[in-house]
Amino acid sequence: MDAFFTDDERAFRAEIRAAIRAMLPPDLARRTRAGIHLSREDMARWNALLDARGWAAHHWPEAAGGPGWTPIQRFLFEAECAAADAPPLSVFGVYLVGPTLHAFGSQAQKDRYLPPIRSGREFWCQGYSEPEAGSDLASVRTTARRVEGGWVISGQKAWTTEGHFADLMICLARTNREVKPQAGLSLFIVDMRAPGVTIDPVITIDGGHSVNAVFLDEVRVGDDALIGAADQGWGYAKFLLNHERTNNAQVHRSRREFERLKAFAARPVAGGRPVLDDPAFLRRFAVLEAGLSGLEATVLRVLVDQTEGREPGPEASIVKVIGSRLQQAISELAMDVIGEDALEVPQAARDEEVAGWTERHLFRRVVTIYAGSNEIQKTIIARSTLGLR
Repeated sequence: MDAFFTDDERAFRAEIRAAIRAMLPPDLARRTRAGIHLSREDMARWNALLDARGWAAHHWPEAAGGPGWTPIQRFLFEAECAAADAPPLSVFGVYLVGPTLHAFGSQAQKDRYLPPIRSGREFWCQGYSEPEAGSDLASVRTTARRVEGGWVISGQKAWTTEGHFADLMICLARTNREVKPQAGLSLFIVDMRAPGVTIDPVITIDGGHSVNAVFLDEVRVGDDALIGAADQGWGYAKFLLNHERTNNAQVHRSRREFERLKAFAARPVAGGRPVLDDPAFLRRFAVLEAGLSGLEATVLRVLVDQTEGREPGPEASIVKVIGSRLQQAISELAMDVIGEDALEVPQAARDEEVAGWTERHLFRRVVTIYAGSNEIQKTIIARSTLGLR
């Protein structure tokens, strides 16, 4: 893909590559390679290191405290972070909440919440999904009723990633039952330590704790907790989801994992021959290589649109579907490359790298579900791109 970029962009990439590799602590890189569930402390540590360079909120405009990079520069920065095995930043604050607050929040909200996101002092979670409202967010049942000086929120949120160490939640709630479902939603900021907030852990199939059930029992928030205008949350929520789906293409992390898997498969195994000597495995690696190159090209087309001032539409759904499938295909291939050692549960695996692959494979069952299931994304694509009903 290097031929796609200009000389200035290639120089930018070289500068970023050298800087990241110089500033990334080896222990953080090792833990990133070893597993998918990093601690808040690890993510916050890397966030702070980037913030010292002005790079933590790398996709924010200068007006919001970002570096003002172009979409292509952001693409290159994320590619180099992944290639160096840098920890991911917390998705919800940096990638989702920050841009949403910058676009729709009050100046007071921007002043209060954006700086701690950039520095890594405050973490966020996303209160969208519910037991009966996952991909169909128009079915949200959590309510917010107006009271003197604010709102009272009640309901339950499901699959709340990072909710157990988040300071704040961006919460979608129903504020009007007299209009069509999409028109009666609002977006709020909820303090996760507020009275009435209860967090129950949900342990996923890989044995890790990253998601939670969150119960909101008469949680009181002030008028300043409402983002934008009441009953306009559907538009704000869609803005956030478009950013989430583009990010969930995970093209850079997938590329890095693919290259690591290829190196792993090139090691000699029983009989002294590497797995890559097997034509069947070589063919599967070639198919994945082609898929990753296609995804990279598609993401770059979306970024060119953003450079020209167009926000992602159905393209966000397209890259989410393709990217999630590729993530699963890479981890499935890893299981076949590793063989019987992959049967060990991650916590008991003798080899740290094998444990990391097994953990990722088990957890990756979810990538075709979160941020709007792939079935829903296909419906969006069919309706908006193909004109089907």
